[in-house]
Amino acid sequence: MTAPENTTQPASGGLPPGETPGVDSPADEPPKTPPGAAMSRAAGRTRLAAMAAFLIVGLSYASFLIRVPSLKVEHELSAGQLGLLLVVPSVSALIAMQLAGGLVARYGSAPIARVTGVALPLSLVGLALADDPIQLAVALVIFGLIDGLLDVSMNAHAIAVERALKRPVMNRCHAAWSIGAMAASVLGGLAIQAGLSPMTHFLWLGVAVALLALVTGLWMLPASADRHANQEGEKKVRVKWRDGWTPRVLMFGAMGAIILIVEGAVGNWSGVFLLEDRGATLAVASLGYTFFNLCQTAGRLVGDRLHERYGAPALVRVSGGIALCGLLMVVASPGIAVAIAGFAVVGIGLSVLLPLIFSAVGHGGAEGLGAAAALARFTTLTYSGLLLGPVLVGWFAEMVGLAATFAGLLVLLALVVLNARATGTADRRDVPQETREK
Repeated sequence: MTAPENTTQPASGGLPPGETPGVDSPADEPPKTPPGAAMSRAAGRTRLAAMAAFLIVGLSYASFLIRVPSLKVEHELSAGQLGLLLVVPSVSALIAMQLAGGLVARYGSAPIARVTGVALPLSLVGLALADDPIQLAVALVIFGLIDGLLDVSMNAHAIAVERALKRPVMNRCHAAWSIGAMAASVLGGLAIQAGLSPMTHFLWLGVAVALLALVTGLWMLPASADRHANQEGEKKVRVKWRDGWTPRVLMFGAMGAIILIVEGAVGNWSGVFLLEDRGATLAVASLGYTFFNLCQTAGRLVGDRLHERYGAPALVRVSGGIALCGLLMVVASPGIAVAIAGFAVVGIGLSVLLPLIFSAVGHGGAEGLGAAAALARFTTLTYSGLLLGPVLVGWFAEMVGLAATFAGLLVLLALVVLNARATGTADRRDVPQETREK
């Protein structure tokens, strides 16, 4: 499948034929900005705005996670109580995702993303203000609800940007999330090292990130870019909770869940595997996830170019094959260095898979309901992998060992590669929304 060709600007930069810059223009008339350059800057701001929403989520969520030990100590929580509280934002986010499709269809993705982009970092302050576990649970519910709405709306807006620019941006958006998470981890570590309280940390970070959201929100596409405008006499768009659960969305949801199960297995269990199965020290054991994360981010930074050049199905097959090779290195090698390299290779392979599937879902639509409805259903299924993955991996590891469990993930990941052809809708950025799959 051939990726859409890039639109090029005239070599003259938009000047009339025969006019030479600086020669034919009157001396008293200021030089005009070439239309091509203006369009390029506008496109650049649009891409940055889409990426900024993902950066904001990465910054906010990782800032919360790095302060979990502090919250545990402050509220004197047991391990079981903490585990239950950590599930709260994930569950509330999944609930909010069921509402997001209808909200985006009615109001457009940009307004929802602007409001929630400001609200999410500020909601961190509520976590610090909680005086007891019940108040903390309420704050986590609010945090999760906002996160769920922003997650769907920012992915829907990235789809709208891809349609408007007729080029992929989803990989760079997901790379921005990873960069935000890494930056928040560093900043959070410095805040803890400096002795800052969670309140001070969350307040300063929340205000700064909210200001970033306000500025970049002005660069987003207008609401009409993906809002379902109603003709005179038509009923208002209403997306019911049962709408959009098509076989195609279910298939993509299963593929996304598998990818997040593999990512979660690496994130939660790579260190344990290197420590207990390969005999690494604690310091060395942490390198598995570190290199995985770095390679995943690097892969996403170049993923859009690869997508344009080779198309989604081919890229899914090759990237999935690379991830399979990396997992095979982890399982088959008895050495520590090769296992760490294997986790890095898995990061490279997995880097583009989820963004490509997001694009395939968004550009494919769901029964005429548009990208947001399809993404809301898809995201619900996919993120269930984050909830179930660590538990399932733990159960199987206890029964058959981590090495055998990682080997079992090879089979699941192979299913994603075998369904690579279905991701061809990620290349349909030039197809009008109303003509998409129904």
